[in-house]
Amino acid sequence: MLDIESIKKEYNELLNQLSDPELISDWEKFEKLSRKKEHLEKIINKHKELKETQKKIEENKAIIASGEASELIILAQDEISSLIEKGKALEKELNSPKESFGKEASIIEIRAGTGGEEAALFAGNLFKMYSRYADLQGWSQRILNSHSSELKGFKEIVFELNGDGAYSKMKYEGGVHRVQRIPETEKSGRVHTSTATVAILLKPKRAQIRIRPDDLQLDFFKASGPGGQYVNKRMTAVRITHIPTGIAVASQTERNQVKNKENAMSILEAKILEKQEAEEIGKMSDKRNAQVGQAKRAEKIRTYNFPQDRVTDHRIKKSWHNINAIMEGDLNPIIEELNHSSL
Repeated sequence: MLDIESIKKEYNELLNQLSDPELISDWEKFEKLSRKKEHLEKIINKHKELKETQKKIEENKAIIASGEASELIILAQDEISSLIEKGKALEKELNSPKESFGKEASIIEIRAGTGGEEAALFAGNLFKMYSRYADLQGWSQRILNSHSSELKGFKEIVFELNGDGAYSKMKYEGGVHRVQRIPETEKSGRVHTSTATVAILLKPKRAQIRIRPDDLQLDFFKASGPGGQYVNKRMTAVRITHIPTGIAVASQTERNQVKNKENAMSILEAKILEKQEAEEIGKMSDKRNAQVGQAKRAEKIRTYNFPQDRVTDHRIKKSWHNINAIMEGDLNPIIEELNHSSL
């Protein structure tokens, strides 16, 4: 049972600690207390929202019981159903502290799967969808690596999202995504099916992953564009191999070798953390492989059916319409449903 009074007391004590001017000299402690404060703020605000929802439910019940004008009763009945659902969702969030959305960072990998150029275009659509969603959430984002295709899609794109709930909200997006639509290059009007894979990696906190310089092999090469042609005369692209695990990553997005090295290290740290967590829970393969499989159509988690204006998530067996709005970043209904499910 949630003890909101104890949480409020702890929150006020944290505010007093954070107001100490000497605390700023201990950056690690300051950062830890700030994250804790944000976490408690979320709980307090959710509890307040729940109380307001419950108050509205009681007000609507009073209207229904009063036998007033039928129009008011109809409105109250319509509103009370949605309020009850909202109340249940808020109670579930409050009773599941592990789902709290704090400031965090995730690294997203999108790769074209089955379907050639159309799959690459779909990978680009997914990147745009997540990018727009990130904008709506107020998250910062940066591209760490990408390989574009001939028609300006992506064979692969890796990017970082940073902000409130950037991993907790995105974690169920990992898997094979399938699209059914008529490609721009299709002259006969035939519907094609293509896939793209998405992997969601948690970016480690500072000092969470320690990598010895001797365990790294660095290779530098020229960045390439669609068709394999070089887009930069200098050796700015970087590939880093972590010798103990065999994990290899690359970055060629920036024109600066140092920036590409930083980007590649961010990807590498996330993959090493993922591997460590997978080993700790006894999995034979890491989470990324479990998420993306072999990009076969049968392993899909979600289908985007453009002719039928429908997006279906096969894990929770639920569909949403207005696919154009979803592809423009209107993902909240899907994200919330997944986070409130029993996945």
